[in-house]
Amino acid sequence: MSRHRHRRAAPRKKVREQVALRALIAGGLVAALGVGVGLWASDGDDGAPAASAAGQTSRAASGGERSVAAAPSPSPRPSRTYPLSTAPRTIPAVQRFTAARGPGWRPAAGHRVVVTDPRLADEGRLIAGELGMSYAGQRSDNRSGDLRLTLGGSGGTQSYTLTVRDGRVTVGGPSDVGVFYGTRTLKQEVRGGGTAPEGVVRDAPAKPQRAFSLDIARKYFSPGWIEDRVRELGDLKYNQFALHFSDDQAFRIESDTHPEIVAAQHLTKAQVKRIVDLAASRHITVVPEIDSPGHLGAVLAAHPELQLRNVNGVATRGAIDISKDASAKLLDDLLNEYASLFPGTQWHLGGDEYQALTVSNPAASFPQLAAAARQRYGSGAGVADLATGWLNDRAGTVRAHGRTMRVWNDGFFRDTTVKPASDLVVAYWTGKEIGARVPTAYLSAGRKVLNYNDEYLYYVLGEPQTFVYPTGRRIYEQWTPRVLRGTTPVSSAYDAQILGGSFSVWCDLANSQTQDQVAAGIRMPLRATAQKLWDARTPALSWAQFRTLAGRLG
Repeated sequence: MSRHRHRRAAPRKKVREQVALRALIAGGLVAALGVGVGLWASDGDDGAPAASAAGQTSRAASGGERSVAAAPSPSPRPSRTYPLSTAPRTIPAVQRFTAARGPGWRPAAGHRVVVTDPRLADEGRLIAGELGMSYAGQRSDNRSGDLRLTLGGSGGTQSYTLTVRDGRVTVGGPSDVGVFYGTRTLKQEVRGGGTAPEGVVRDAPAKPQRAFSLDIARKYFSPGWIEDRVRELGDLKYNQFALHFSDDQAFRIESDTHPEIVAAQHLTKAQVKRIVDLAASRHITVVPEIDSPGHLGAVLAAHPELQLRNVNGVATRGAIDISKDASAKLLDDLLNEYASLFPGTQWHLGGDEYQALTVSNPAASFPQLAAAARQRYGSGAGVADLATGWLNDRAGTVRAHGRTMRVWNDGFFRDTTVKPASDLVVAYWTGKEIGARVPTAYLSAGRKVLNYNDEYLYYVLGEPQTFVYPTGRRIYEQWTPRVLRGTTPVSSAYDAQILGGSFSVWCDLANSQTQDQVAAGIRMPLRATAQKLWDARTPALSWAQFRTLAGRLG
């Protein structure tokens, strides 16, 4: 029975005494909580008014994983003690919050984390350690202060519901992925305000793929630094971490099939496995990239016989001779070897900047490639057909391992007889290449696209050419997943084909920054990108408020 049931009217003097007593109790509760729900209703320390509950509940979900079953907002239970709660401040922001009246929840040493399904044990142990609670395993009893993780409900696999009620918290979702994201929200609520507000969060991402890409080929990053980024990405609800580990400068992961190509400073397979396992514990897929047929300078340094040479015998930087069977065998050796090291569902085939196709007359400059194209694909085939066939063949090698593959947009060529495999996703990064095509050229053909926009999302060390370090503010205020090239968005009609995006670090001038400087430089851009991939709409907070919030959350 509710403790707020109606009571008979008391004499006027007694009523005044009861009101005064309740005010004292309420003040004592807020003081005891430190940063309780009463403070959530006031201005944040960034000087901004807290978002209204009505404003949060009215935000309609639309598209992709963001679709969560709408529920009518329950009427708050009557209370003379607690104000109506306000939405939590998190990065990324939650999609929907239903306010309620109550003290909220904060962790304590005597509180338990319990699960209703053993498949949530990893999530339970992780959040218990982070919040200083005990992990009690699978339990059906209820105790005050419990954090309960549960599977079930409708919605996308990345959706979740977080309910704070009667001194307990329940985080539920259709899969362990969504439940994990719910624990990230709870962790930020506690870190940012001390108390998770009474009420219900219903949340899901706008885009299913949210990635960070790191170039470890041009610059070595320590395993510890990479692991720190994985933890950071997990708390921001990223779900992909791409490793570009082969380029002209170095090949940075231990190899059993071709040890001769590996740089002296590299990651061992054991170190990579630890990174992959840590990422998996945060529901992050590590996406490997062995770029080809260009950007293979380090591999070719050990195999000069496979170096592409023009009609005058001059070597073409980074390019492998795709007319030779031995070239294909070398790449397939590597792709097959690393498939077991990277067990995730995603793979990056590269395909960009093959220098044989940047000259004015590829057939005249590289007659061996032209001859191989005609021999394999017929008299009308050219060098671009041979390059497309190369990528299709490498896709076949990776597809056999059950992977979904992406290719840089300049690896797709115009007017070829040979067409790229239909399941190749376009990683759109630039519109500056020779024969550049606008994003709609791929979208209108039905291709799925990932947004790597080099105007906003490329952090290129040393700022070579026309690159400048991206700022979180510019991403936060101007970019959305539909801004694929330059600053102009494509039509919303293509929204479902844009799977998500990636913020990328490229190390063209590797010594321009230390790895710690890189971590500091990408901190706010990572947070801004996370916000816009989770919810592409105009954020509720100003940039100044968002930056202050990021400082409070750590």
